[in-house]
Amino acid sequence: MASNTHMPDPVCLIENTKEQLVVNPEALKILSAINQPLVVVAIVGLYRTGKSYLMNKLAGKKKGFSLGSTVQSHTKGIWMWCVPHPEKPNHTLVLLDTEGLGDVEKGDNQNDSWIFALAILLSSTFVYNSMGTINQQAMDQLHYVTELTDKIRAKSSRDANEVEDSTNFVSFFPDFVWTLRDFSLDLEADGQAISADEYMENSLKLKKGTSQKDKDFNLPRLCIRKFFPKKKCFVFDRPTHRKKLGQLETLHDDELDSEFVQQAKVFCSYIFNSSKVKTLPGGINVNGPRLENLVLTYVNAISSGDLPCMENAVLALAQIENSAAVEKAIAHYDQQMGQKLQLPTETLQELLDLHRDSEKEAIEVFMKSSFKDVDHLFQKELAAQLEKKQDEFSKQNMKASSDRCSALLKDIFDPLEKDIKQGIYSKPGGYHLFIQKMRELKKKYHQEPGKGLQSEEILQTYLASMEAVTDTILQTDQTLTEKEKEIEEQRVKAETSEAAKKMLEEMQKKNQQMMEQKEKSHQEHVKQLTEKIEKERAQVMAEQERALTLKLQEQARLLQEGFHQESAQLRKEIENLQNNMNRRKICVLS
Repeated sequence: MASNTHMPDPVCLIENTKEQLVVNPEALKILSAINQPLVVVAIVGLYRTGKSYLMNKLAGKKKGFSLGSTVQSHTKGIWMWCVPHPEKPNHTLVLLDTEGLGDVEKGDNQNDSWIFALAILLSSTFVYNSMGTINQQAMDQLHYVTELTDKIRAKSSRDANEVEDSTNFVSFFPDFVWTLRDFSLDLEADGQAISADEYMENSLKLKKGTSQKDKDFNLPRLCIRKFFPKKKCFVFDRPTHRKKLGQLETLHDDELDSEFVQQAKVFCSYIFNSSKVKTLPGGINVNGPRLENLVLTYVNAISSGDLPCMENAVLALAQIENSAAVEKAIAHYDQQMGQKLQLPTETLQELLDLHRDSEKEAIEVFMKSSFKDVDHLFQKELAAQLEKKQDEFSKQNMKASSDRCSALLKDIFDPLEKDIKQGIYSKPGGYHLFIQKMRELKKKYHQEPGKGLQSEEILQTYLASMEAVTDTILQTDQTLTEKEKEIEEQRVKAETSEAAKKMLEEMQKKNQQMMEQKEKSHQEHVKQLTEKIEKERAQVMAEQERALTLKLQEQARLLQEGFHQESAQLRKEIENLQNNMNRRKICVLS
């Protein structure tokens, strides 16, 4: 069970070899077993800046992620640690510790860019860890954020010359947390005390000017402001004397700087209480199997030379999950029918009612497990399979009824057939005795329960097979006049004709019931799909409302700071977003 997920130590999720990024199957196996929603916290920063220590604190451990105590980078690739969420029951906290950026031993920073991009794509909270203050050097080290539009695509279809709208990123980017280590300044501005958040906001202000130097200064700040929907900053004093930094794993809190200990507690509390569940566009919660598929999709795209695309990843994930949702729904239908259905049923309606109840639950199972079902292909597949299942159960029902009736007829009429062979009725007055016996046996047959839908048809087929015998007994009965024989022949024909008429009416009634059932099935699919679409539309609108609010706030800040050109660019994005939202509203109203 997901709640019992136990990882005593972290494992490598994505290994960074010299040639390429490689996914670790052992880590994927762990993810595949976690069915709970995931809160995914990734930390990124220069090597030897104490990232692993913070992640171990979040895991509630002193040891786990390798801290290292030398100038060499210890963490290679991305390491994963899944622990029960300390504040959210039935949730799993996934901690991703990335290798240090800017490791001189690597020589090539191309992999750094991919590690940075993957941390963004996989997390719901993205922690950027740096040393000292937010100065230009710290911003220069965060240049990876300016490369994101070159490393990630939000949508699969985009013109070559089209610039990626930051709205597309805001919809799936994580919350941004900046942790400043060994921070030694007083948090003041213009002689007034300020919060760490205000300090960060001040540091993200743009510089007026059109020179390349001004553009280089503004670009990372603009990207952080536009891409990340929620930003937070924490400052940390130095944890202990420099000589003891290599012993952090073994030091108790009372051996560390008290300010640092308190700052770490506040940081952990914020992450535990404010970090969201990782979601996909449309408000779809990510669990272990979904994160597993995202990791594979993104790393495979990078390995093949493509750009990781959020839309493609979601659609690929939807293909896998929707296929599984169909299987899950059919399995539920089979289980329900298996538990409730006793063959043969007395009436067709009894079978159809059971089918309809099981079908409704199966559709609910599918709707709950499926998402991004483009053109409703998987729902159509489910509908086709459910219709096929109904046909199969109908055939099983008919066969069960036929078998039951045939066995019953044999049991009831076998003594009669033996008497016929022995000539019991081949004598004067034998015909009336035969007819009387036939009526008794038919009455006995009709009184037997559990015969099912084929009761009358199987009986009439049997009686038809006995017509020649009946006629022979009639013709050989010397006590009957020719006129009486003729009258009896007409009576038998009338009975047969009446029985055939009733069977035809019954068949037409069954066909009508089947047609009505098909329409009810269609209406149930439409009803549940409409409810799902409305719910998803509301989620998308809520996402876009949040994005719009953030853009309007950022535009107001840009105008306040006097950056009219950047404000105008953002205004275009706002108008595009508002147009999209209006189109959605019109579609719903129409």
